[in-house]
Amino acid sequence: MNEAALLDFIRGHIAGGNGAEPLYRQVEMALAEAIHSSRLKRGAVIPSERTLCAALSMSRVTIRRAIEDLEADGLLHRRHGAKTVVSSRLEKSLSTMTSFSEDMRSRGLEPGCIWISKETGRPSPTEMMALGISVADEVARLRRIRTADNTPIAIETATLPLRFLPRPAEVGDSLYQALEARGAMPVRAVQRMQSTPITPEESRLLEAPPQTSLLVMERRCFLEDGQIVEFTETKYRGDVYDFVIELHR
Repeated sequence: MNEAALLDFIRGHIAGGNGAEPLYRQVEMALAEAIHSSRLKRGAVIPSERTLCAALSMSRVTIRRAIEDLEADGLLHRRHGAKTVVSSRLEKSLSTMTSFSEDMRSRGLEPGCIWISKETGRPSPTEMMALGISVADEVARLRRIRTADNTPIAIETATLPLRFLPRPAEVGDSLYQALEARGAMPVRAVQRMQSTPITPEESRLLEAPPQTSLLVMERRCFLEDGQIVEFTETKYRGDVYDFVIELHR
């Protein structure tokens, strides 16, 4: 979306919105909608404060407040002495149980994956503890790179008791579609998060700088009857991903 089209979009959004909202809030909502709908892509430059003021007939204070709020929300990034751009960082809510694909599509990004392996085997000690199984049990293990708009974002390893996924090679782009077809769709999850340095191999797979930190999310998923159906370790690029927790009182 070029500058003229964006200004027209903002004017139209304001004209069709709630006139009772403060002016800065109307501008903020218009820009947020342009970002969430992918009219403004990650890294896109937004018009300067001076341009927005003139085009929308609003004060510098109003425009600056809208931009500052969007920056605080992580949607915009303002570099010192440079232009304001749509943030390249992604957010992951920890308060809802959503798939990677759902997260990406909700942000107007196209999810994808690059398969590394689909195999069966014996569980590791960590997988045994996470899934509540013994060394004699077999597991299905799926490893892939998760992408957003073809950019590598995370390395995901999902491990499941083989009774829930006896033929892992047949899984397509969606593990949860395969589980749903077998009546084994998880209904709740417990997550644990930590950070870890990136290894040379992970740096290569994620096309990330060697000094990048990884945000590691471990998730155990449960069926309605309490059975553990899945243990997934996802290593997110810390330079492009944020985790967000919404708290209520």
